[in-house]
Amino acid sequence: MIHVIARGRIGLLRLIHLPLKNRNKDLSYAVTAVQIGFRLAKYGRRKPLYSVLDSFLDKVARHPHKPFIIFEKSSYTYREADQESNRLARALSTHAKLKEGDTVALFLGNEPLYVWSWLALAKLGCTAALLNCNIRSKSLLHCFSCCEAKALVVGAGKLAKYLDAVEEVLPSLRQQGVRVFIFSEECDTEGIESLCDKIQQASDQPLSPHLRANTNLKSPAVYIYTSGTTGLPKAAVINQERVWMATFLQSVAGVRSDDILYLYLPLYHSAGFLMGLCGGITIILRRKFSASNFWDDCRKHNVTVFQYIGEIMRYLCSTPKKDNERDHKVRLGIGNGIRSDTWAEFLQRFGYIRICECYGATEGNIGFVNYVGKVGAIGKEVRWSLIPYALIRYDTEKEEAVRDSRGFCIQVPRGETGLLVAKIGVRTPFAGYAKNNQQTEKKRLRDVFVKGDIYFNSGDLLKIDHEGFVYFQDRIGDTFRWKGENVATTEVADHLIMVDCIEEANVYGVKVPGHEGRTGMAAIKLKEGVDFDGQATYQHVKNYLPSYARPRFIRIQVTPVTGTFKQMKGRLAEEGFDPAVITERLLYLDDAKGYIPMTQEIFSAITEGRIRL
Repeated sequence: MIHVIARGRIGLLRLIHLPLKNRNKDLSYAVTAVQIGFRLAKYGRRKPLYSVLDSFLDKVARHPHKPFIIFEKSSYTYREADQESNRLARALSTHAKLKEGDTVALFLGNEPLYVWSWLALAKLGCTAALLNCNIRSKSLLHCFSCCEAKALVVGAGKLAKYLDAVEEVLPSLRQQGVRVFIFSEECDTEGIESLCDKIQQASDQPLSPHLRANTNLKSPAVYIYTSGTTGLPKAAVINQERVWMATFLQSVAGVRSDDILYLYLPLYHSAGFLMGLCGGITIILRRKFSASNFWDDCRKHNVTVFQYIGEIMRYLCSTPKKDNERDHKVRLGIGNGIRSDTWAEFLQRFGYIRICECYGATEGNIGFVNYVGKVGAIGKEVRWSLIPYALIRYDTEKEEAVRDSRGFCIQVPRGETGLLVAKIGVRTPFAGYAKNNQQTEKKRLRDVFVKGDIYFNSGDLLKIDHEGFVYFQDRIGDTFRWKGENVATTEVADHLIMVDCIEEANVYGVKVPGHEGRTGMAAIKLKEGVDFDGQATYQHVKNYLPSYARPRFIRIQVTPVTGTFKQMKGRLAEEGFDPAVITERLLYLDDAKGYIPMTQEIFSAITEGRIRL
């Protein structure tokens, strides 16, 4: 959505040049975008800054008894959320000695305490680092360290999985002088302090705004982690302005103040936190998605809006049909990544629900919104936008932009696939990644069209048709997307070579019929004289990798798989996991049995949809 909030008056003047088709929707979208631009400029001029937190506090004052978070069997009003976050803020301020500008890492799943924690830190003028609660060991320590967090707040969890993960890296945290708190009444682990008892003793009275007096639009609000090509996640810096922009997306999509939002996406993701949490409406919060409970929950809570990723829609379409599945009040879905066939099937089966497909990277300076509802498109180009962006020719084998004889990039004609790049400037900044100048620089593409210009490299191949609709084609580089998560191939490979039998490993994504994105596959070379240990490999990836990052297929190669692997990756991905094509030993990850020989029967069952990955 970033590119639509260009200078408003000029944008309105250019509306007269819009084509007749979709003009009303284009006009409505443009007017909304201009209004948002003026609002953001107004907030930015206020001293002190009028932040999303201040907007929340205004809602507390206007409708204190309105439900804010409904979670399992509990309901919390705006006033109760405010009071709970006040207690938590005071407890952290007293016991963690926090001050404005400090960073605190959050390591917990979807629950109200996550929301209270963010509000509490915002009231103290602190930045929240939203850790992926699935990561472990080296990745967890890296994510914590790269944002220079002063404290770590951990969820108790039903199975104590968060505590186990933290205990593994606790010696390193203690060595760094980090305070670790857990949401429990008591804790026997040395170096981890209980927090719930301290919260109960704290006052719920409002905190002084002076605690955050120096916060401005460019101040970091949260750190959200994205996959890294080095094998470790990168902390994208999300400033106060970006939080406002994400919040405004609900207005662009048509969300109303009386809507009820169903939120089950992880709050450590930009989709769950920025697009879902910060809108100021009633939220039905779930720990995780459940296809079997989705429509029952929507009926029970009178849900009108839900968020999705592409896989979610496919899961819903795969559930057994019921007579009452059109009996609901849902009118709007907001998200990204839905396939054209799934989109059409979803609408045909569950009734007309307006789908607002969006596109944008967490750290990016460019985005699109499909406000028209064109099936299959991730967005629509706005011809009056003042933000320079382009699709440029890209060599997938060399993994680099194609340049002409003068050394400049080549813009592809309309209708052809190209790499999306957006100019970095005052209006479209790229804040980069915390403590990672190398990865920040890799996202900057220089001398694109003129000497000295700098563009943000989205890493995505897109296509724009003659009507201005934008279509996603593929991802480039060392990441792929599966189950709504970005998977860093280097990180998976680094874990695989820790298995005793594996000498070399390279990981890539392969397409699976009927599934969005790509699932993981590894080409490995075994150590000399050693056979593949399927059980050890399975236990290792199960212990150290989240389910979405575990290689579903393993291909055992005799020749080395590194060196020229970047040139080989395209061919390997095209060959996929078909045992009729691959003559080398091929293995399949069965969730119940571990890695087993890949057979033609298994391949057929996967491609025909009888086995769902």
